[in-house]
Amino acid sequence: MSSSEAATHESSQSSDISVQELVKKPLTSIPQRYIRLDHDEPSPLIQNETFCPEIPTISLQKMIQGEAAEHDQLEKLNSACRDWGFFQVVDHGVSPLLLKKLKDEIEGFFGLPLKEKMKYKIRPGEVEGYGAVIRSEDNKLDWGDRIYMITNPVGRRKPYLLPELPSSLRTILESYIAELQELAMTLLRLVGKALKIEKREMEVFEDGMQALRMTYYPPCPQPELVMGFNSHSDATGITILNQVNGVHGLQIKKDGMWIPVNFVSEALVVNIGDILEIISNGVYKSVEHRVTVNSNKERISIAMFFNAKFQSEIGPSISLTNKENPPLFKRIKMEKYFKDYFNSRKLDGKSYLDHLKITN
Repeated sequence: MSSSEAATHESSQSSDISVQELVKKPLTSIPQRYIRLDHDEPSPLIQNETFCPEIPTISLQKMIQGEAAEHDQLEKLNSACRDWGFFQVVDHGVSPLLLKKLKDEIEGFFGLPLKEKMKYKIRPGEVEGYGAVIRSEDNKLDWGDRIYMITNPVGRRKPYLLPELPSSLRTILESYIAELQELAMTLLRLVGKALKIEKREMEVFEDGMQALRMTYYPPCPQPELVMGFNSHSDATGITILNQVNGVHGLQIKKDGMWIPVNFVSEALVVNIGDILEIISNGVYKSVEHRVTVNSNKERISIAMFFNAKFQSEIGPSISLTNKENPPLFKRIKMEKYFKDYFNSRKLDGKSYLDHLKITN
C-alpha cells in the first residue's frame, strides 16, 4: 500500500511481465525474479489464529452521533492509532451497492485480455500505470499485477489512465473516489481531535495529494517462496484499503510478530502512514505491513492513499512539541519528501522515516 509511487524515477522501467498471465500455464518452478530469500525473517508469524490478536474495529457512525459517544469513540480511535497503527472502520457510510459494483468492475478489469490492459502500461520514467516498476535488474518482483494512478489534484491525473479506463469502471471509480475522500477527511479531522492538535494543522490534507492502486494477486503454487507485496510502511497521512474479494493476505508487524488481518465484512481497513507519524511527533506510528499470497485463491484489493498538499511543509505539530517534548523529526517540504523517499530506497521497512529523525 505504498504511496511512494507518487513520485517518478528516471531509471525506473515498466515491465511487460504479468503474473496473471504467468500462472495461466502450469508452472514447474517459480521464476527466480519472484523468489525472495529475505522474507524468512527473524520476525515470526503467529500461527495459531485462535489466539491471534485482532486489530481494533471502530464504528464511524457511533463516533459522530453525539458529544458523549464521540468522546468515548475518540478515545478508542486514539488507542487504535497509538497502540496498533491499524484499525477497521465499519458504519463508514460508503454504499454497499457501490462496493459491490466496484468489486464487479475491478474483477472485470483484471479479466480483460493482456493486450487491453497494456494500453495503460507504465511509460518510461513513470510509475503510474499498469505493470511492475523495475528499478534495477536484481530487483525482486512482487507476486501481483497492479495499476496505480494519482487521482488528486485532478490536474495531475495522467490523461491516458483514469480518463481512458472502460467507461463503467471509470464511472464507479469516480463515485468511489468521491466517497473515500469524504470518509478520509472525516477520519483525519477526528484523528486531529484525538491528538488534540490545532485544526489548522490538519488542513494540509484538504485537497491534498491522493492516489489509488488496484492490485491482483494470483494464486501461487509455492506461496512460501514469494511475496505479494514486500514489507513496508506507507508514505501517507492515512491509507484506506478495501479487500475487494474477501480473500485474506494482509499481515501487520506488531511486537516483533507478523499478525494476519482478518477483515470484518464490508469494513475498510485504515492505517497510519509515515506523514502522520511525523505530524504526531511519534505519538502515532506507521506500521510495517506486507501481503502474502496463497496456492488456490486470487486476492484483489484497492488502496487509496491520502496525503498532504504537495506545496505544504510537514513536520511535528506545534501543538505537541515544547521543551519537554522536542521535535523528533526534521521539517521537510512534501514534494521533496516524496522525491527523496522514492529515489533513495526500495520498499524496506521504515528506513526512510528513520532518515528524517533528529538525532542528538
